[in-house]
Amino acid sequence: MTAQEIIVRPVITEKSMAGIGEKKYTFEVAPTAGKIEIAHAVEELFGVKVKKVNTLHVRGRLRRQGRFEGYTKSWKKAVVTLTEESKTIEFFESMV
Repeated sequence: MTAQEIIVRPVITEKSMAGIGEKKYTFEVAPTAGKIEIAHAVEELFGVKVKKVNTLHVRGRLRRQGRFEGYTKSWKKAVVTLTEESKTIEFFESMV
């Protein structure tokens, strides 16, 4: 898998934005990607040094639209922590 296939999109929420000060960035990643692959992909795409990667699976939630109901898709989330001497990711700095 290429780095662009591993990192699907950044997660922009209040909780994920609060972690930027501690150099923690949150991404939606491919469900088959491992922690080492995610770390290499972030280093390649953004030119930073990764300290650690925490992953979790987000279950789909039940949603209703009138009388119809269904589930949102399940996805995998990765919280990437950068080293202290690493530069920040510029994409997230414009969001703050």
